[in-house]
Amino acid sequence: MRVVFIGAGSVVFTRNLTRDILTFPELQDSEIVLMDIDPEKLSRAERLVSRMAETAKSPVRVIATTDRRQALEGADYVVVTIQVGGKSQWETDIGIPERYGVGQCVGDTIGPGGIFRGLRHLAVFDGLMKDMADLCPGALVLQYSNPMAILTWCTALSGLRVVGLCHSVQQTARLLAGYCDVPSEELSYWVAGINHQAWFLTLEHDGRDLYPRLRSHLDNPGTLALEPVRFELMRRFGYFVTESSGHASEYLPYFRKRPELLASLVETFESAGSDYSAWFGYGKTGGCAASMRLTESAYEQEVARQIAGTEPVELRRSDEYGALIIHAAETGTPLRINGNVLNDDLITNLPTGVCVEVPCLVDRAGIHPCAVGALPPQLASLNRSNIAVQELVVKGHLERDKEAIYQAMALDPLTAAVCSLDEIWKLTDDMFAANEPWLTQFA
Repeated sequence: MRVVFIGAGSVVFTRNLTRDILTFPELQDSEIVLMDIDPEKLSRAERLVSRMAETAKSPVRVIATTDRRQALEGADYVVVTIQVGGKSQWETDIGIPERYGVGQCVGDTIGPGGIFRGLRHLAVFDGLMKDMADLCPGALVLQYSNPMAILTWCTALSGLRVVGLCHSVQQTARLLAGYCDVPSEELSYWVAGINHQAWFLTLEHDGRDLYPRLRSHLDNPGTLALEPVRFELMRRFGYFVTESSGHASEYLPYFRKRPELLASLVETFESAGSDYSAWFGYGKTGGCAASMRLTESAYEQEVARQIAGTEPVELRRSDEYGALIIHAAETGTPLRINGNVLNDDLITNLPTGVCVEVPCLVDRAGIHPCAVGALPPQLASLNRSNIAVQELVVKGHLERDKEAIYQAMALDPLTAAVCSLDEIWKLTDDMFAANEPWLTQFA
């Protein structure tokens, strides 16, 4: 079995997913191929994975290369975790819109940041998909890069087997189990929508509906302060959303369109002593950028200690789906996940052919998305506002249509809540100029 990591220098994903593989005895007879364009990061990843294999006493073969085609040849699974442009370009994605009053939180899904991050990645994905079609056409792509929906949508249209994977469902389920005071492993749920905006349609324990218990927290200021956006959405629209309050605030027109609204959210977070308060300051105070740099530095130091052998590598399984999918596909062990796939009548009140996040069954035959039916209409409407942006980005990329990108920016819920059309066109001009080195599809 040959598992290829494209973007293996993303050490957090590489560490978690390879560690997960090493916890399955059935997956030991395999090759783990690490590929990255940065030789230094690639070397670090190779040394870390080799140390982990040594700790696990595993016979897996670890291969590292900067040659993508060499890596992909004969692959069974391709794990994609790339970030085109790096952290500096990410900060540009936040900084330019901020000058127009568009204060994003992370900017990796929709919004000006998500749109242009998507275009940068799609320029690379074009070559990656062509190489895969040539060298490993039957491989299963485990797509982790953001913007999830845009990238998975285009990959699926290429004819490759792909599922987009995120950890927001698992992490939110764990959070809700805590709020409802039940063991997380005993929680039963059914979640569907789009990536970063999927909805807990059911939430149960031993057959009992937990939503009344969850709604009781609407009267608990301490809990509300930890997740002000998500609880406010549940109060107004009836269901809990999968993405954090920081992320969720970007995808809607309600929370970040005026400085005083943003300031109120920051104050709410800080009143709870939340570590996430910096995320709401990103682009204004530099708080999130500084937080990301500190987090990355801490990871790098930890990894350095693990490579040196001065800190043990714990072989415990993470919340990520990747290795679980590989195990289910190789052994036939039944598995249910939430995955991002094209909408083939899975959610009936979302457009056909868009990228949705739904429950999926996994076995030797691959990924089997589950039919969900219609979402509550208010939830489908919120999803459609985001899908409109994603659809135009996909169209703009595939048809090399720059005008579609301007229109995507104009339809973005947060950008439209803040800017006039003339301002949006100027903002888009600035974003194209700042991203020109990567946007080869528009050259």
